[in-house]
Amino acid sequence: MADDLGDEWWTQGDNLGVSEVEEDTQPLTEEQPIKYISKKRKRDQQIQEEDTQPLTEEQSNKSTSKKRKGEKKIQDGTKKKKKTVKKECFITEERSEEKGDKESNKKKKRRKKKKTITDVLTSSEPAPGSPADLMSLLKNHFSLTRSVIEQEDLTLNDSCFLSSNDLTHSLSSYLKEVCPKWAKIQKQHTQTQSVVFLIVCGSALRTIDLIKQLIAFKGQAKVLKLFAKHIKVDDQIKALSKGVTHIAVGTPGRIAALLEKEGLTVQGLRYLVLDWNYRDQKLRRMVDIPEVKEDFLKMMDRGLIHSCREGKFKIGLF
Repeated sequence: MADDLGDEWWTQGDNLGVSEVEEDTQPLTEEQPIKYISKKRKRDQQIQEEDTQPLTEEQSNKSTSKKRKGEKKIQDGTKKKKKTVKKECFITEERSEEKGDKESNKKKKRRKKKKTITDVLTSSEPAPGSPADLMSLLKNHFSLTRSVIEQEDLTLNDSCFLSSNDLTHSLSSYLKEVCPKWAKIQKQHTQTQSVVFLIVCGSALRTIDLIKQLIAFKGQAKVLKLFAKHIKVDDQIKALSKGVTHIAVGTPGRIAALLEKEGLTVQGLRYLVLDWNYRDQKLRRMVDIPEVKEDFLKMMDRGLIHSCREGKFKIGLF
């Protein structure tokens, strides 16, 4: 029985397991690699055919439209970038121009200064004062505070004025021209608290200067200085009431105070002389100084305008 079976059964079982492993690990035969290669070639050929096949009209249109859209997007993007760059350039240029304009304006503002009276007068030649100058000054002042009827009562006519100084006279020569019969008038004047000549100037120093210029004219007449520097109002009232004073020279502020307190009257006054054309170191006239101008207008409003309109005295611009 054993002989009929051939090989031993145990050897056959071992060989079976080995054969299965060998079949798994054995290399591919010639037919198998050929099949594998042929499959790859077929795939490659299909891909090439798809690439080489002409596109249909719809596909071509879609592809071209996509390409154009992409190109437009790229162009739009570049244009936007360019526009933004240009805008930034314009903005920077405008800012730089604005800064330059501001700096130039600041320089101009620094350079430009307000013109003073001295600047105006140095560029123009001084002109002699006229009665129209005084009348316009009074009109401008009273038009702000008085009615039309009151303004008519405060206007001065040409008959109220003496001949004006044409910038060639000294004070003595001007008074001689205005009052040729001074010696006779001087003897006739006997009133206290009043003067024949009342000369109005802008400062105490100018008062002293004018009194010195009166030497050639005054003769034996008594001269009194009327200003506020180192002199009290009561002392000046006593001086005017004690004796006869022919000529008084003073500032508008002190003269207005004396008229208000009735220490000085207008009863014997014949000539009111205004130091109109004189200019100080800054080339200002008496009326150009604000404080003096206010005092002058107050003085004129203390009854001098009404008395002049009544013909009691005349006004001269020296």
